[in-house]
Amino acid sequence: MFKTLELVDLTELKMYVNGEWIHSQDGKTFSVKNPSTGKVVALVPNGGRLETNQAITAAEKAFKSWSKLTAAERAKYLLKLHSLMHEYKDQLAEIMSLEMGKPFTEAQGEVVFAASYLEWFAEEGRRIYGETIPASAPNKRLMVIRQPIGVVAAITPWNFPLAMMTRKIGAALAAGCTGIVKPASQSPISAIAFGKLVEMAGIPHGVVSVVTGQSGPISDEIFENPSVRKISFTGSTEVGKHLVTKSAAQLKRLSLELGGHAPFIVFEDADLEAAAAGAVASKFRNTGQTCVCANRIYVQRSILEKFSEIFVEKVQALKVGNSLDPNVQVGPLVSQDSLVKVEEQVNDALDKGARILCGGQRMNGELADGLFYEPTVLAEVSPEMLITYEETFGPVAPIIPFDSEEEVIELANHTEYGLAAYFYTQNISRAVRVSEDLEFGIIGMNDSVPTVAQAPFGGMKESGVGREGGHQGLDEYLEDKFISMGI
Repeated sequence: MFKTLELVDLTELKMYVNGEWIHSQDGKTFSVKNPSTGKVVALVPNGGRLETNQAITAAEKAFKSWSKLTAAERAKYLLKLHSLMHEYKDQLAEIMSLEMGKPFTEAQGEVVFAASYLEWFAEEGRRIYGETIPASAPNKRLMVIRQPIGVVAAITPWNFPLAMMTRKIGAALAAGCTGIVKPASQSPISAIAFGKLVEMAGIPHGVVSVVTGQSGPISDEIFENPSVRKISFTGSTEVGKHLVTKSAAQLKRLSLELGGHAPFIVFEDADLEAAAAGAVASKFRNTGQTCVCANRIYVQRSILEKFSEIFVEKVQALKVGNSLDPNVQVGPLVSQDSLVKVEEQVNDALDKGARILCGGQRMNGELADGLFYEPTVLAEVSPEMLITYEETFGPVAPIIPFDSEEEVIELANHTEYGLAAYFYTQNISRAVRVSEDLEFGIIGMNDSVPTVAQAPFGGMKESGVGREGGHQGLDEYLEDKFISMGI
């Protein structure tokens, strides 16, 4: 018996809509499989337009009272939710491991990370300041107030099913908005469990609803229903572009956190041990299935051999296995399609002259039933290989040599993506130059895991628009209203 059953019953999952637990109207469900074993974890309600409409209607009704609460009153609810996430950390981590294969210990870390957004926005909501403006006439007074935008929809990804949800919903609720969560079909149980915590926290009915199901009908209702004023989406650039088009009919406000292809640069003056450890942490976190993970590891030629040796040794020490094992560091890929994509990129690189330093194939033996691929390092990688310009989303690290700072900046920026970039150096002047020259929204300088609740997260170019986290994350859910008052 799973600990998960203390929080949600995997044999009887329902959606959380307007404070009630409901099945889909037609009774249809879809299955969620454990990528470590290939076995079905649970059947999840396959909601559609009707259930989404119910959630939106409830959110619109709840907005009238929720938006009138003081920031301190809303903060109490968010802090209660924060406390509950810590209380149920192990159950939430187990759900993540079961449904999308995140290693259990790493999943525990995500729960804590996700909860930090609730705490941050609970406090930051108290600092939604307006302003007064000097008037141009003695009989006028000018002011700007900030008000919640209204009903919002959070469309969340499978790879960080809790953190991406709290980063959106935490900000929305703190700003005074209400809304719905539409989780990815690969990881809906985490969102259902979050709905249970929302209920336990006593958050008023309709303020947060969770609708599970396939994307098409739910997305159509979200984008066509005029009551929804704002949508926050995390996912692929391709889907993000489609959503921009869908939003045009009603000019809905969008926040989009999309794909990435992060460069990881190691200069010859870097601390190689720290750089190698950082590259492993960035590349192989969540089995390489993060939009900010290192996709291209550029190493200055003078240290190429030494760095590669240290890096490969650390990669080979990673423990691969069933994600529920607390000692496992690398779990399965989320789907068969993901596994095939990794294989295709590795084979393409090998066909074009790359060389395997370690890994390079599916896992067999006791892991054969799961979607496992060996942590892999490729050498002699060149720009024409798919892996240098297509997002991998898997445990494969290509090492690419470079000679000069100018050269590697050009190589790093030569992508339509601009989400995250990393570099290691001990030269302060170089640190400033490279930080300013890299065309990415997030820079990790001697830091492979820079994301925190109190700082803005988002990308440039085709990696999205808007920011989440930091005080900037609240701005996405607020309207500025100018008031000119004659006296």
